[in-house]
Amino acid sequence: MLRVSSGVILGAAIAAAVWFLGSVPLLAIAEVVLLLAFFEYAALAERLGVRVAKVPAAAAAMLACAAMAFPGAPVEVVLMAAVLALGALVLASGRAGSEALHDIAASLLPTLYLGLPLGALMATRAAAGREAALLLLLTVVVSDTAQYYLGRALGRRLLAPAISPKKTVEGALGGLVFGTVTMVLVGRWWLPSAALLWRVGLGLAVVVLGIVGDLFESLIKRGAGVKDASSVIPGHGGVLDRIDALLFAAPVYYMFVKYVLARGQ
Repeated sequence: MLRVSSGVILGAAIAAAVWFLGSVPLLAIAEVVLLLAFFEYAALAERLGVRVAKVPAAAAAMLACAAMAFPGAPVEVVLMAAVLALGALVLASGRAGSEALHDIAASLLPTLYLGLPLGALMATRAAAGREAALLLLLTVVVSDTAQYYLGRALGRRLLAPAISPKKTVEGALGGLVFGTVTMVLVGRWWLPSAALLWRVGLGLAVVVLGIVGDLFESLIKRGAGVKDASSVIPGHGGVLDRIDALLFAAPVYYMFVKYVLARGQ
C-alpha cells in the first residue's frame, strides 16, 4: 500500500509539473531531481572505492541538463569543458594508476548518465510539446509497474540473476507488452505525427532501453552491496531507483522526436 500511495502521489506531481509549468521552473525541478540522483550515485561510487569530484561533477551534469533543455545551447562546449576540468582536478588529487582512471571515469559519468538524459526529456517537451514528454513518462511508468507486479505474480525465470535477483523474464515480457500498448494507444493522441508502425517500434525501444537502464543501475548497486540507492521515496527506494529506466529511454525518444518526426513533417 505504501508503494502504491507514494507512487500515485509522485506520479501525479510529476505529471502536473510537466503539464502546467513553464520551461524555467520545470528545469529547476529537473535539476533538483538530478542533484538528488547524483548524490545517491556518488555514495554508491564511494562504496565501490571510487572518488567522485562531487562539486565539479555535479555542476557539469547540471550544466549539461540545462544546455540540452534549450535548443541551440552549446552542449558540446559543456561536454568538452567537463572532460578538461574534471580530468585536471582528478589528476591534481594525487591518485595514480588505475585509481586515477576510475576517478576520472566516475566523475565524468554523471554528465552523460544523468545530465544529458534529463536534459533530453526537457528538450523533448520543448520540441514536441508536453504531451510527447508525458507519453514517454507514462510508457516508462506503465512498463515498470507491469514488470513489478507481473514479475511477482508470474515470474519464474530470472532475467539477469547475476545482476538483479528479482527481475524476471515474465515480468520483462509483461512490461514490453503493456509499455508498447501504452505508446501505441496513447500516442495516437499525444504523438499524432508518428504512424502506427513508428509508435510500435518506439514503444519497444523505450521499454527495452528502460529495462537496460534498470539493469545498469542494479549492476552498480550490486557492486556496492546495497538493495536501493537510498530510502528517500517510501516504498520505492531512491531517486535513482525511480529514474533509472528513463535515463536510458529518454535520449533515444528525444532523437526520434527531433530527427525522425521533425524531418517527416
